[in-house]
Amino acid sequence: MTASLADVSTERTVERRVFREGHLSIGLTLPLMSPGASEVDLNQQLALAAHAEALGFAALWIRDVPLNSPDYPDPTGHSDPWVLLGALAARTRAIALITGAIVLTLRHPLHVAKAAVSVSALSGGRLVLGLGSGDRPAEYAAFGRNTEERRTLFRAHWDTVAAALDVDSRVVPDLVPDAAPSRFSLLPRPSARVPMLSVGSAGQSVDWIARHAVGWATYHREPQVQRERYRLWRQAVERSAPGAFRSFSSAMRVELADRADAPPTAIELGYRTGSRALVDVLEQQRASGTHHVALSLSSARPWEEVLEELGKEVLPVFGQASATREVSG
Repeated sequence: MTASLADVSTERTVERRVFREGHLSIGLTLPLMSPGASEVDLNQQLALAAHAEALGFAALWIRDVPLNSPDYPDPTGHSDPWVLLGALAARTRAIALITGAIVLTLRHPLHVAKAAVSVSALSGGRLVLGLGSGDRPAEYAAFGRNTEERRTLFRAHWDTVAAALDVDSRVVPDLVPDAAPSRFSLLPRPSARVPMLSVGSAGQSVDWIARHAVGWATYHREPQVQRERYRLWRQAVERSAPGAFRSFSSAMRVELADRADAPPTAIELGYRTGSRALVDVLEQQRASGTHHVALSLSSARPWEEVLEELGKEVLPVFGQASATREVSG
């Protein structure tokens, strides 16, 4: 029988580093793209990821965008997430790797589980498996799926992945043959449970998410709305997993101004702001109950310069020192 999340609290390592009660950690969404760009230089992204780790960012978030279309607001040609995660696992040493999110309804759950346990093993247990359902009807049609089934499909696939990634890993086949069934196993075998994070709601209730996921990640909302969402989340956790810690995260767009003291101006899903004013924005989010913010950055400046500024002005405020500072301190 699969253990409950509460039963394996001692095995939580990567999510404990990223998600802690009363603290706010800061992650980075890849790829980092200049305005108007659509082609991704993967070697550049790997170098930027290593630089972000050295500066003290807590996590790298990787999106799953199976197909591109001129009808989509995001023209970026994202690479396959598992290929990129494998490269990141080999290129970095300590930073958490979070999928934000694998489209679980458009992939077979056993393929997802196999990929997840492989990345977790390769990275030394640094993977947090963020899962979502997607909601683009045209994309569902391209993969032969019906959007009307996404809620039930997400739950069924989640259960299969969870069983496979448990420390008592079990492979749940879609069909069992009439003849004597084969006994399957998933290798490499998980040495600890791979944490599963709900990114968006995937059509599920907050109570379902609180029961099954280590946390809930959402898009940035206006502060008052976000505080209300956190209140609803805490109520759901107390109903469904009383006494347990479940994280609350947000993905926030940031158009970083050239002037560090530029005041914040609201934009869709985030702010245009200088780095010093960004500290105030993030401190307000910490005070309202958010445990982690994944920055989706936009800037025409060189990315090394942008990351250095955030590493100097923002990360130390939230206890995220660079590797250099940690050694010298």
